[in-house]
Amino acid sequence: MEKVCVIGAGSTKYGKLEDSITDIALQASVDAIESAGIEPKEIQAGYISNVFGIADKQVHLGPVIMSNLGIPEVPSLSIESACGSGSVSFREAYANVAAGFYDAVLATGVEKVTHTGTEWTTTYFSYCSDFFYEGGEGASFPGLFASMARAYLAEFKATEEDLAMVAVKNHDNGLLNPKAHLRKKITVDDVLKSAVVASPLKLYDCCPFSDGASAVILCSEKFAKAHTKNYVQVTGSGRGGSPAALQGRERITTIPSTKLAAQAAYKMAGITPKDVDFAEVHDCFTIAELVDTEDLGFFEKGTAVQAVREGRTKLNGDISINPSGGLKSKGHPIGATGIGQVAEVFDQLTGKAGERTVKDAKIGLTHNFGATGASCAVHIFQSV
Repeated sequence: MEKVCVIGAGSTKYGKLEDSITDIALQASVDAIESAGIEPKEIQAGYISNVFGIADKQVHLGPVIMSNLGIPEVPSLSIESACGSGSVSFREAYANVAAGFYDAVLATGVEKVTHTGTEWTTTYFSYCSDFFYEGGEGASFPGLFASMARAYLAEFKATEEDLAMVAVKNHDNGLLNPKAHLRKKITVDDVLKSAVVASPLKLYDCCPFSDGASAVILCSEKFAKAHTKNYVQVTGSGRGGSPAALQGRERITTIPSTKLAAQAAYKMAGITPKDVDFAEVHDCFTIAELVDTEDLGFFEKGTAVQAVREGRTKLNGDISINPSGGLKSKGHPIGATGIGQVAEVFDQLTGKAGERTVKDAKIGLTHNFGATGASCAVHIFQSV
């Protein structure tokens, strides 16, 4: 296998955007190309992650993006894997470079949904569940994650205040991210007093619907060295699956796909969870971050709440979790989220993260799943 590197990254602001899905995808792609210091003609393939292009009247996005970049002959692949689309797209790009098929590729994630309104957006999202058992029966994602939260609180004697502390921490980080959707300082009391969405989850326990796009340039090590000294290496990549419906799992306080993907990524990278300096994890709801950090091996099962109480997951804590602000504050344009996590890692490890920089970080991890964790990908990155 070829060693795979990331040499450039770009993102739009996340939030409610007026530009079309094509325009925001192009903005992020051009930013990544310029960040890498290459020309579009050097890109040999494109991997585009998107879930609801139909909401903005544009599916089959790959050829549209390649054409607008002036490289219409370059092959592209559009990938959908619910909220995990970005990380799956990155994995496919990684695998093709590692296999030697391409020297340099573009991976772009994009979503444009806020213009459809909350009712339709919620409906679209429900299509990502096991619709026969869940979405079609009225079990939306807030309800499903609320079930996980209720089980976690009961099993591990955690509290709603613990969940609120996750939201507060991620909003603190998001305040330092100029591209975050929700740049608003909140308190535990604010979270607890916000409207109940699906008990025990309140409004401030939930990530927002977001528009946005992120893009990165992956390449072989030889290509990276020929173009820049400012790049990071992809040292681990893993994927895993879980029963599609939450009811099919033995326990709902753990996500099997996360554990499988993490084990594969750690093994490939030759490291353990203790070696990771910071991680971007899939915190679509506050309960998800607690479950994620345990399944990734950062904390024993049931102890992530104690780590949050002690401030160990804050920026420059024992392990910085979601320095970008995470889905909770940075936002969740679902097709872009996984790529956006990689863009954050690239910025962190190349000294471009500004005030939210994790000091002396050498190894970063991204974790992104689809639905309630039916599919998952974990990637590990190291500075060079």
